[in-house]
Amino acid sequence: AKLSAGSELYSYADVGDLNEETVISEFSDENEGNAAKRIVYRVGSKIDAADLEQLTDKVGWPRRPLHKVEKALANSFFVASLHLQTLSTTSNGDGGKSYVDEELIGVTRVTSDKAFNATLWDLAIAPEYQSKGYGKCILERTIQTLLSLDIRTISLFAEPDVLDFYRKLGFWTEPQGIRAMFWYPR
Repeated sequence: AKLSAGSELYSYADVGDLNEETVISEFSDENEGNAAKRIVYRVGSKIDAADLEQLTDKVGWPRRPLHKVEKALANSFFVASLHLQTLSTTSNGDGGKSYVDEELIGVTRVTSDKAFNATLWDLAIAPEYQSKGYGKCILERTIQTLLSLDIRTISLFAEPDVLDFYRKLGFWTEPQGIRAMFWYPR
């Protein structure tokens, strides 16, 4: 990921020891000369606000002011993310390998009172990686992280066309008759 002019990377130090990086899948891309690639899941990593907005552009969300996205990232409890990494073999003769050309392909942002409740925001998976289990992966891992912190009430807001996806992962619409209420300036 490259920083855009004026954008900042944010990390989420209050998550403490929950910094995690796990390889979810590895594969070769025939369209790029069988380049070795992998999908990596992270919690507690740094996210570039411009990369987040580029991802939400791909899924068709309205554009948001970058300074507000930066503020939202900075004020999040933590962010879970998926990154596509391309393997590059070094040419220094030692046979070493390094991962380069990283791209943000999935994200969910979490706000919380850090005791009882958490809300998931901005769940987005790049269109070319949808319907491959990556949305389920990032949600299940995020929920497990919250449960490990004894946060047991997890909410989110969803568009009607994705309600079934969330239901399959255990979310309920209006559990126990709870109704969400909103206030908007007039």
